[in-house]
Amino acid sequence: MIEKATSNANIQSMLATLRAHQTQAAGGAAALETPALEKPNFGESIKSLLNQVNDAQTHSRQMAESYERGENVPLTDVVLAMQKSSLSFEATLQVRNKVLKAYEEILNMPV
Repeated sequence: MIEKATSNANIQSMLATLRAHQTQAAGGAAALETPALEKPNFGESIKSLLNQVNDAQTHSRQMAESYERGENVPLTDVVLAMQKSSLSFEATLQVRNKVLKAYEEILNMPV
């Protein structure tokens, strides 16, 4: 099998194919149009992430209230949901602090 892959005819065939593709790419690059990819919007991304944090906190609160009412909700699930919401909130807070610090540093830069 290796002998077939490394035969002179196969190598020449592969080189010819590569050269043809290279010529096509160099000469016809302007003719080929790639579809425009939608760029992610920073504001929408932040809003989406904040909504996810809010949803985690709401879910945690609802589970805790359900447990307090005596519904069939395992305590481990309640504690886990509370820890997830707390961790996501703390991470969001740290990101906010870093962004504010960077913004303040940019404002204090000499012009």
